[in-house]
Amino acid sequence: MQQKIHEGSCFCGTVHIAVTGEPEAMGYCHCASCRSWAAAPVTAFSLWKPGAVKVLAGAQFIGMYRKTPMSERQYCTKCGGHLMTWHPPFGLMDVYAATIPGLTFKPGVHVNYEQTVLPIRDGLPKFKDFPAEMGGSGQMLSEQRSTDWALVTG
Repeated sequence: MQQKIHEGSCFCGTVHIAVTGEPEAMGYCHCASCRSWAAAPVTAFSLWKPGAVKVLAGAQFIGMYRKTPMSERQYCTKCGGHLMTWHPPFGLMDVYAATIPGLTFKPGVHVNYEQTVLPIRDGLPKFKDFPAEMGGSGQMLSEQRSTDWALVTG
């Protein structure tokens, strides 16, 4: 059986990437660092084993920024478009879900939900930080957070 290959690119199309097979996990990150990097209230991730991610074109235009030992964020140096993030502690590459439009995004979890600025009531597990097997506390949070707009009364 042949594995599915999904291709994508940066914003300007200079850097082309491909992912093969199925991701290890998909979900949403609510941490302040990801929100700031993406200029968004939440980010969508797909985690892949390194061998499943290939740069097809434009490798010379990939820049990298490392704010912490947790993440090496990669982007196109021509357009600034975000591509992926290598997470050394996990041994996994996060290819931003929007970068691979042909991939059916099936989120299974929210991480760093304690830091959320956009509460999402979707029935998915909400971890305070990360699952225990990824070095987090494994602590779950309720969807009924005091910061929910639905709970604010005037």
